[in-house]
This record gives sequence, structure tokens and C-alpha cells, in this order.
Amino acid sequence: MKVSRRTFLEVGAAGLVGTKLLSLQQREDQLIKAIVFDVFGTCVDWRSSVAGEVNALAKRKGFTVDGARFADAWRAQYGPTMNRVRTGDLPWTRLDQLHRMSLDKLLVDFGIRGLTETETAELNRAWHRLRPWPDVVPGLTGLKKDFIIAPLSNGNISLITNMARNAGLPWDCILGAELVRHYKPDPEVYRSAPEFLDLEPGQVMMVAAHLGDLKGAASVGLKTAFVPRPAEYGPGGGADLKSEPWVDVTAPDFEKLASIVR
Repeated sequence: MKVSRRTFLEVGAAGLVGTKLLSLQQREDQLIKAIVFDVFGTCVDWRSSVAGEVNALAKRKGFTVDGARFADAWRAQYGPTMNRVRTGDLPWTRLDQLHRMSLDKLLVDFGIRGLTETETAELNRAWHRLRPWPDVVPGLTGLKKDFIIAPLSNGNISLITNMARNAGLPWDCILGAELVRHYKPDPEVYRSAPEFLDLEPGQVMMVAAHLGDLKGAASVGLKTAFVPRPAEYGPGGGADLKSEPWVDVTAPDFEKLASIVR
């Protein structure tokens, strides 16, 4: 009996008995019904998007800056600032506010002066306007035909909503860190996806370009899919390029992912 890749994912190895497949009704708790996605780096190209906005602002204001270097430095503060929340050094703080704390410091570090509050706030919202990788919108559109699709991001709800509207990301709903006031990789974030969708953990698949993110999802029983983004951090930037044996599905892009799991 030929077993499709999707059927294997739906019923799991435990559903195979000799050459017979247990009925899908008996394995209802393992049917994939929803797919949730990391956003920064996995769905959108934050580096070139932010660098472009920084360079455009520099041109308008007449200062010189390496936009890509600025974007890298800004992103480098992402983990440390969230860790301050995670450890209790800061109370719960939305990602927009953490980005602004980092931006205020970087403007000093890069010697950028003369921005108005309106200009600084607008630059901080560059993260709301990140552009998707070329395969993302068609891939999500294909997956949406068969599955609930939603982000599971550390971005706050307004950030992810504005990004979706700007980039045309066809989410069914918005899930993520702000709803549970924890940042990934805290398990509370991953557990929240099946809880909010009224599903079992095995009915939800997490898609990410970062193996650490997938490891967190797998630890609470979510299925996992790895889609590498070699250009996320620029040339030689250290993106995860190779999958691991414990990952359920690996695909080169979202369109191929859709063809595998549908």
C-alpha cells in the first residue's frame, strides 16, 4: 500500500500496522489541521527591508550610514532585549517598545542626530513594513485552502497585523507572544497555538527557518517543518541551512511545502 507524505504526517508512524493503515478517524488527534509560522526571517526578509528604510531616511536627511550594518545591529538586540523580559529585568514589554529601546541606543552609537520624534517613530515602524520572500504569499495561499494558517511570532499583534496588510499575508488569525505575555522559546507560546485553536498539539505544525524555534515547538508536541532562508542574515551571516533528523518535514520554500503537506 502506498502511503502519501501527508497521510504519514497525519497519522504518524504509530498509525502504520503492517501494511494496513489505521483509519484516520481513529487517529483524529494526529490530523494536521493548522499550520503556524515564525515570521521574522521565515516569512519576511527583515534585513533588506530595514536596511532599505534606513538608507532612504539617510538620503532624505543627508547623513551617511550603512543600512545593512544598522539593520544587523538592530536585529542583534532582539534576543537580549527579550531576555530581559524573560528574566524579569523588565516587565512584559511589547516588541515595538523593545525595538524602540534598541533604536534609541543605536542612533547614538551610529552618530545619527537630528531626527524628529515623528521620524524616529516612523523608522521604528519599519518592522511593520517588512517584505515577504517571493515564495511566501503564493505558498500561504495554497496552504490556506486546506489548513488554518496563522503566525506564531514574537511580534506584537499590531505589528504582525500591519505587516500582513502591507505584505499581503493571508492569515486566518493572529497568534503569538503578546497573547500569553511570553516570548519564544518559552513553551507557553507554542502551547498557546493548539489551545487558542481548540486543537491537540499534534494537529498543529510549526514552520520556521530556525531550528531552535522548531525545537521549542517539538518539545510541546507540535509537528515541525524546516524551510531554510540562506539569505536571512546576508552573505556568511550564519543562517540555519541544514535540517535535523527530528524535524518532520523539510522544504526549500513555502510553495514546495504546500505541495508536500497538502
